[in-house]
Amino acid sequence: MQFRGYHGCLESEQRDGNWFRVDLAYDYDMRKAIRTDKLEDAVDYGALYEVIREEMARPAQLLEHLAGRMLNVLTDRFPMITYAELTVTKFNPPLDGRVESSSVTVVYE
Repeated sequence: MQFRGYHGCLESEQRDGNWFRVDLAYDYDMRKAIRTDKLEDAVDYGALYEVIREEMARPAQLLEHLAGRMLNVLTDRFPMITYAELTVTKFNPPLDGRVESSSVTVVYE
């Protein structure tokens, strides 16, 4: 998932924004969804996307805080999730050198 966001410690990052990618992998007991083929028996990834979109709209200074905050909200709203790994990547971070991206990964087990 890609989003324009205003995350970072520098004033310019908070003012001008940057592009970010969020990758989410998760696990839950899928046996019922496999049997029934019904969305209400699954984790709705459209609803997951909406949570992530909402959280990406709230500025944060640290990628660690942003990733952890998103993972906390996701696991609170979707208690079916038993494992999740969420990575936030900031493209072209403002460093004195050529750096394509910087990423942070948080895990819920």
